[in-house]
Amino acid sequence: MAEPDGGTARVTALCLTAGALAVRLLWPDFTLAWTHSVQKTEWQEDYAVAPDALKLKRARVRGSGAGMEPGPDAKLVDGWYVWTPGRDVADLILARSGAVEEYRLCHDGQCRSLNALIGGAPDAVKMAPCG
Repeated sequence: MAEPDGGTARVTALCLTAGALAVRLLWPDFTLAWTHSVQKTEWQEDYAVAPDALKLKRARVRGSGAGMEPGPDAKLVDGWYVWTPGRDVADLILARSGAVEEYRLCHDGQCRSLNALIGGAPDAVKMAPCG
């Protein structure tokens, strides 16, 4: 697609890297979901992918406890504490462990585990906007 200045529109994509493995997802937004290892409570965060950052738009958790305190503006909605952190991060490093469920990435109503998306068994996966 041509931009008004004659340039080419840049497609924002999410890149997952783990060691020599790399996956490029053409997702402008996604939800990161996981189950807390101690509390066994689900946590979800909604991100938008910008060219230089992952923008954390909304977070929600099904309870609180051991390192899972909802944000100060959290409201209880349908069993979830929901709040808007409104912060940006350059990347996320997700540690992988056989002791807990895999992180899941959700987009367009479908969720997939990190293993399904990137395969292999690296210790950590880095998520960042593709450069």
